[in-house]
Amino acid sequence: VPDLQRVQARIQDVVRVLQDFKSRREEGRSRGEYVDRLVADLATYYGYNTFLTRYFIETFSVAETMELLEANETQRPVTLRTNTLKCRRRELAAALINRGVNLDPIGKWSKVGLLVYDSRVPIGATPEYMAGHYMLQSASSFLPCMALAPQDGERVLDMAAAPGGKTTYVAALMRNTGQIFANEFQKKRLSSLVANLQRMGCTNAVVCNYDGRQLPKVLGRVDRVLLDAPCSGTGVIAKDSSVKVSKSEADIAKCAHLQKELLVAAVDCCDATSKTGGYVVYSTCSVTVEENEAVVDYLLKKRDVKLVSTGLEFGREAFASYRGKNFHPSVTKARRFYPHVHNMDGFFVAKIK
Repeated sequence: VPDLQRVQARIQDVVRVLQDFKSRREEGRSRGEYVDRLVADLATYYGYNTFLTRYFIETFSVAETMELLEANETQRPVTLRTNTLKCRRRELAAALINRGVNLDPIGKWSKVGLLVYDSRVPIGATPEYMAGHYMLQSASSFLPCMALAPQDGERVLDMAAAPGGKTTYVAALMRNTGQIFANEFQKKRLSSLVANLQRMGCTNAVVCNYDGRQLPKVLGRVDRVLLDAPCSGTGVIAKDSSVKVSKSEADIAKCAHLQKELLVAAVDCCDATSKTGGYVVYSTCSVTVEENEAVVDYLLKKRDVKLVSTGLEFGREAFASYRGKNFHPSVTKARRFYPHVHNMDGFFVAKIK
């Protein structure tokens, strides 16, 4: 069993050296040796495989990696989204406070989100929950819906919809008008999607069960598409710690390949001549560049599309280049979100016209 206190002390020593390498290093030891030591020790201390630890250090700075690993050890706050099809946030907050829930608005950026500090009642089983007055939903998953900004009366496709948090938000933004196609490829996840659509009172949604890559053949054109793509989950390690050891370079490449196919299909479902729309939003709960910037960059080469502003008022700019490869300059219009910066899941959002 490794002595974690000794490992931690060694981590701090190495980080100190790397901060001012020229003057602090031991004679004859290269930077690479120090980084190898740090990768091995961080992997031991936080319980990751060395692939992911090294990936973080090579993608973010050492200091940033330390903050990210630390943030992944604590759960993100519990957040919920008011279902504006059924009630107002003010009324919902009052009702929940009455039941012994301690909460606050989520932040200036959302008119519908609430942050739950603690609760005397199970927050997923209150009468208000059962009646569909709110959805338990991570703050990060508000973002793609806000970026999509669907308009009343549009046809909208949600390509990977279960369990329906984003679909029901889109329905609320559209005030139950128009049509939403809520697609989910995994049969076993359909029941959660249907249940949430019914509980939340979404009457404008049709549930379907296709491989997203087949949708252009099946569906005809829509005004907007939301693709919250299946991904490696490297942004939600606090929720699923198995990701620490289960992901390899091959897994990420496999995700990226499917994401590229799905995003091309999303664009092919989208009506470029739509009077009001013609937008696709691509999002993942991954922090890897291969699943995010590289996927969007690939799309820009494959289809006649452009990146536009997400309209989100916070988030870091996406990477302009990575490991010596320059992306299309417009890729920086996409936004990244991090546990250690925004106190929400690691997330990526891009909006495509």
